[in-house]
Amino acid sequence: MAGRTDEQHRIALFIDFENLVTNTGISANNFDLQPALDQLLEQGKVVFRRAYCNWSRFEDAKQRLHDVGVELVDVPPSTRAGKNSADMRLVIDALELCYAREQIDTFVIASGDSDFCPLAYKLRENGRTVIGLAVREASSQMFVRACDQFIYMKPKHRGESSHKDKEHGGRGAKGDEGKGGKRGGKGHDKGHDAKAEGKGGKPRAEVPAVAREVVQSLLRRATGPLNPSLIKETIVRKEPDFDERDHGFSTFARLLEALEQEGLLRRIQQGRQGYIVSPDSDFGAPAHEGKGGKGRHGKAPAPAVEEEEEELESYPDPEDEGL
Repeated sequence: MAGRTDEQHRIALFIDFENLVTNTGISANNFDLQPALDQLLEQGKVVFRRAYCNWSRFEDAKQRLHDVGVELVDVPPSTRAGKNSADMRLVIDALELCYAREQIDTFVIASGDSDFCPLAYKLRENGRTVIGLAVREASSQMFVRACDQFIYMKPKHRGESSHKDKEHGGRGAKGDEGKGGKRGGKGHDKGHDAKAEGKGGKPRAEVPAVAREVVQSLLRRATGPLNPSLIKETIVRKEPDFDERDHGFSTFARLLEALEQEGLLRRIQQGRQGYIVSPDSDFGAPAHEGKGGKGRHGKAPAPAVEEEEEELESYPDPEDEGL
């Protein structure tokens, strides 16, 4: 579903809070849901927000969650060992919402626990899109693969960083360690993933193999230009946790630009919309000047005008018919 702009998704968010703050690098006093919530809001309306746990253990996080409109469901311990049934409550509520509210088409399960795999399978079986949300190091790959898409949260390594980030507008070195807050952007790109950074702190852009495979496969079967969002959706279906920023690209368009430089595709422009075609295709105007000056932007509308004129000529003039 990544990149879809043709419809407004209605999203339900279910948070297994204890899972997100246990051995993940995130604690109750520095838990910040807003960066992940911002990513969800780019895909649609988050109309349902609920978090489950024994809240007597995590008092420091309650106000933060209230501030972003999350309903807190208190699940007290059900055993002497202190174990609660938050997982069960979450599953029951998610399935109940699935059957009772057909307009909610996307379910976000904020947990990295593989115990939620059956829930993800059942939701997808009922035609819902499932997005996982958790810290990378604490996420089961079984659960990642069970989802349609997976978003990784970034732990902040210093407990007071979130407070200082807000005071400084989310700028500076500490703000770059997380997702960048509401403003995101440059701060997020710089600190997104250590494996994509060079010695100087700059990301090393490297095209992932899955992107090459998907582009080549889609272009072989394509009968016309491809929308870039289709390529992104296909990659995410194969790798739910795919994020171009992990590979040093600030946007998916930058990744497509790198693929074009490798000669695997050609970007063209039709009006305000960009499309992807095979490198040897002569369809449409390129996004930049092609070899020999062919296919400049000014020549792109010509075929469409000729088609319109042919269609108009196919209808007889009433005056010629003597009417």
